[in-house]
Amino acid sequence: MRIVGIGQSVGPILVGVLNDAGNAVTVLADVDRFWASPGSYLNEMDLSGPILPVDQNLVPPVIPSARVLCVGLNYQDHVDEGSFRNDKPAEFPTLFARWSASLSVDGAEVPLPTGEDGLDWEGEVVAWVGSTLVDATPEEALAAVVGYSTFNDITSRQAQKRTSQWIMGKNGDRSGPLGPMIPASEVGDLRDGLRVVTRVNGEVVQHGNTSSMIYGVGETLSLISHSFTLNPGDLLATGTPSGVGYSRTPPWLLQPGDTVEVEVDRLGILTNRIVDNADRHSRVRDNSNAGALQ
Repeated sequence: MRIVGIGQSVGPILVGVLNDAGNAVTVLADVDRFWASPGSYLNEMDLSGPILPVDQNLVPPVIPSARVLCVGLNYQDHVDEGSFRNDKPAEFPTLFARWSASLSVDGAEVPLPTGEDGLDWEGEVVAWVGSTLVDATPEEALAAVVGYSTFNDITSRQAQKRTSQWIMGKNGDRSGPLGPMIPASEVGDLRDGLRVVTRVNGEVVQHGNTSSMIYGVGETLSLISHSFTLNPGDLLATGTPSGVGYSRTPPWLLQPGDTVEVEVDRLGILTNRIVDNADRHSRVRDNSNAGALQ
């Protein structure tokens, strides 16, 4: 089962089930209703709602208030290929944030920001929180996960390294493509191992396994829940294995025209193309004009 969102010109995002052919979505509820009780929609699976063609505007099924929390340096082989290779292993995970506005979907075009030599790939898995977590144990936190998605944490390395915080490099326009949400019951425990493979123009550049994660999903969500409340619809990006572009000699970064794919066992393939900065500017103008017409 693949859960996706459909944007509307007027009204809230709709959440529904993408069919096997990938050309139609059966609507379950609007995004607020869905995340008020996601387990009930996933368990009961009432498919009597309207069916919409996929030529509608597919968007992430993300509630407006959602937080996108990301784990950095969660695979030792990725730590070893970067600037933290000589540091002692940290007791707690490195965490940073994305804004939900940076998220996009399979097939979205990702623009190269001004001043960047290219973009870097980071194939990984996202976990979706399905119930409120306050001071949760790792077991409670893991049980609260309702689904997982393939994710590409596409990064602007120059912006990332300009400051000690990573937010600038991690929030480029449409730089967080996210695959459909697959119910956790269909995925199982990430510690049992899912292959994470990233390809650039068909060439494999990352080949990892979620069994190698340093910090587990339950442990990380538990840690976060002791600092602030996690709510249904919040997301946790679990980090990337080795093979990113900036650590290569010479560095290899995504350029306009390149296609990047992330494939995760049981979660599917996420495919996106890099476009030049002119596309970003034209979209801003289009959005401004649309706003003026309304």
